[in-house]
Amino acid sequence: MYKVGHFLEKDTAKLIPFIQAHPFAVLIGANNHIPSAAQIPLQVKIVGDEIKLIGHVMRKTDHHLAFAANENVLALFQGAHAYVSASVYENPASASTWNYSSVQVRGTIKLLDEAGTRKAIEDLTNQYEKEHSPAAFHQMSEEYIAHHLKAIVGVEITVTELEGVFKLSQNHSEANKEKIIDYLLESDDVQAHEVAEQMRKGN
Repeated sequence: MYKVGHFLEKDTAKLIPFIQAHPFAVLIGANNHIPSAAQIPLQVKIVGDEIKLIGHVMRKTDHHLAFAANENVLALFQGAHAYVSASVYENPASASTWNYSSVQVRGTIKLLDEAGTRKAIEDLTNQYEKEHSPAAFHQMSEEYIAHHLKAIVGVEITVTELEGVFKLSQNHSEANKEKIIDYLLESDDVQAHEVAEQMRKGN
């Protein structure tokens, strides 16, 4: 992680909402020093003083085996990002850069039992499906649920370290920032527009 004072963020009150707004994470583990990764949605649960991330993975995959072998994991949450050309700076004879928002979470992972896995799937489905949706969890048959639970395992990550980088040109003059925002808003890239809005809001 690019731990520079201008960009580093450790305030949990800012990092948790970011994770909740960008829940599709890259979850990385290692088995015998060989890294494996899965891209999965993770829900935030606050339990007392602990922050936990809940999700699920397919069984018998390289990442499942890595999580079973080594409890130490890293989750990456990525927000909008965009290229910034130095051509818009007050002094264009400078290095161009990339603005982005990202949060890294280190923690220990636990594989859940069948009841815990079922609860993880139910909570995730209920978060994204409306109550009366034909795809809501309570609309699924017990036979269907039981069949698919055999192929997955829930995961619970207890967070041990939480840090973010919100690199949004904080190290530039106000004049440069305004030029960068205008430059990003001229782009056809939706992410560039989101970065511009973050800059305007000051994260």
